[in-house]
Amino acid sequence: MRRAALVACVLLAAGSAPADVPKAIAVLEVDAPTLAGHVGASAPVRFVLLETGQIYVGGTSEIAVGQLASSEQKALEKRLGDLRKLPGIGGTVAFGSGKQRAHLVVRKGRPLDMVVTGAFTDAPAALRPLAALLAELASFDHPSLKRWQPASYALRAREGKLPGGCRPWPFTEPLAGTEFTPRVLPADRLLYWPTGSAPASVCAGDTSWIVTLRPLVPDETP
Repeated sequence: MRRAALVACVLLAAGSAPADVPKAIAVLEVDAPTLAGHVGASAPVRFVLLETGQIYVGGTSEIAVGQLASSEQKALEKRLGDLRKLPGIGGTVAFGSGKQRAHLVVRKGRPLDMVVTGAFTDAPAALRPLAALLAELASFDHPSLKRWQPASYALRAREGKLPGGCRPWPFTEPLAGTEFTPRVLPADRLLYWPTGSAPASVCAGDTSWIVTLRPLVPDETP
């Protein structure tokens, strides 16, 4: 799976909850593609680095997995650690007035949790190392990357209609209440369902729902 197929920066849906991957050294979420009718907040997490050097790279609906060499991992961890030395680093960093948004969490060393707004190309000189690293991770490519099949998905649903027909809801889990408190469903129950930012139109009783299934990386809590 190549980088162009994995990533594109558009607008992250407001109010989406950040990914929680407790065992990760670093987690990055950025603006997910929002094609007409798609739900950007349901795209998988963009980049995850684990202590083992394993990486996960997400696109609109799929995830690739790879493995960094020890030297590559150390170099990346140093760049992440050096971010703390930049002036103006805090919980919120603004590059400019643009609507682009990224959320970076670094757990190794002194914890770093920041939301960055504005286009990476608009970063002031002092923050260009941060912008460069975000841009690299947001479109990360590596020779080891290969397609990965998630074991589970986060189910979210809200009342609404999409153009065209709708499919019945075949599962016992109720859709009500999942818009803000998602439920986790195993992947083997979701064959042939659209996933990631692509929603499904569902009819359950007299109610129409817009349903999304966000692919989860290992140990991710929605």
